[in-house]
Amino acid sequence: MIELIQQSPTFFIGFTFVLSLLVGSFLNVVIYRLPVMMKREWEAEVQAYQSDAKGEQAESQKHETFNLIKPDSRCPKCNHKIRAWENIPVLSWLFLGGKCSACKALISFRYPAIELLTAVLSALAAYQLGYSPFTLAFIFGTWLLVAMTFIDIDEMLLPDTLTLSFLWLGLLVIAVFEPTQLVDAVYGAVAGYLSLFTVYWLFKLATGKEGMGFGDFKLLAAIGAWVGWQHLPIVILLSSVVGAVVGIGLMIAQRKGTSLAIPFGPYLAAAGYLTVLYGNDIAAWYLNTLI
Repeated sequence: MIELIQQSPTFFIGFTFVLSLLVGSFLNVVIYRLPVMMKREWEAEVQAYQSDAKGEQAESQKHETFNLIKPDSRCPKCNHKIRAWENIPVLSWLFLGGKCSACKALISFRYPAIELLTAVLSALAAYQLGYSPFTLAFIFGTWLLVAMTFIDIDEMLLPDTLTLSFLWLGLLVIAVFEPTQLVDAVYGAVAGYLSLFTVYWLFKLATGKEGMGFGDFKLLAAIGAWVGWQHLPIVILLSSVVGAVVGIGLMIAQRKGTSLAIPFGPYLAAAGYLTVLYGNDIAAWYLNTLI
């Protein structure tokens, strides 16, 4: 199997697509459950702090086991347990007509869409980068980017578990397999974090408001580790332009003006992904347009 993956680009791309479909199904679980797990942990910490401040013993609240594995997936309407054949990525949704097999409640198209998006993005990375340890690591990083994107859209939150995993994965794979580029990766991580950190504080000093979250700093630091400091301007430019266009469009459509909160993580993730795959081409095109 490993030799076939290494020797056949077509098999490598196809294998990546199928595997990433399965991973996309799991990412749907991560996207929903990880924020809930984090909120429960925060609530427990707040209760413990308040109890300590009052000199009381914190009362432990009993919750059913809730993590990325348990409880088993169920229909939110009728509590029907999703069986294995009902959980085949994309195909089960199509076979069931987008409805629960028990109560016929509609199942959001978002679930198969995330599965398909994960598979397409991963297969594109396999096609563009070819088989290598860096590519294998970046495919895993792509899964992290998909999860971060939709969590940020839903919750305006970028979990450290995901952003820091993406950061350390990038630094590790470069240190082991491309050590000559490690200095560029470290500088990219530092520059990525400090660039948004500086913008954050300048904006806060000027307006008294927080323009973005610390998760955005960490995500750009992670992307900087993957692309190096040389390509970091491309990431910032792409994410800012797309974010500005989409943000202005949403403000106009929803008529909320500048009070509308817009997650920046999805634009950073998209820009970082594109820069890893096409950074050299984008830089060459940009320089040619200037000359």
